[in-house]
Amino acid sequence: MLFRLFCAFVLVPLLELALLIRIGTVVGAWPTLALVVGTGLLGAALARREGTRTLLALQRDLAEGRLPAQSLVAGASVLVGGAFLLTPGVLTDLAGLCLLLPLTRRFAFRWVRRRMEAGLATGAVRFTVWGMEGRGGSAREEGGRPPRPGEIIQD
Repeated sequence: MLFRLFCAFVLVPLLELALLIRIGTVVGAWPTLALVVGTGLLGAALARREGTRTLLALQRDLAEGRLPAQSLVAGASVLVGGAFLLTPGVLTDLAGLCLLLPLTRRFAFRWVRRRMEAGLATGAVRFTVWGMEGRGGSAREEGGRPPRPGEIIQD
């Protein structure tokens, strides 16, 4: 975990800086600055559009009674992709575009799903479900079923 944090906060910015310096020596300082500002503006606009689309898909899934797993992963991808595009750099811009575009976002969803399934199979990922135990009893004590939305459980 410490190595990943080191890479994310030290190595990646150093690599980004080196790439921006190299691009600046080839095309000049002003075009390089325009590239950085342009990708930031593009990222903000694309994140807004895709975020709105993802929010609508999430609401549609919930209204139809489906689990919004893909919409939640898409929302997280849009959030991270937008942050990457707002961060100055070439590599983060490429990663951000990949997370914001619907076609490449599907690959991210499949990758996350495979990692989660593998983690669940090996026990590296665990889910804790909190029930009614902390609020006056468990659902099992109330007839073996979870309470319905809006239902009041009396002690």
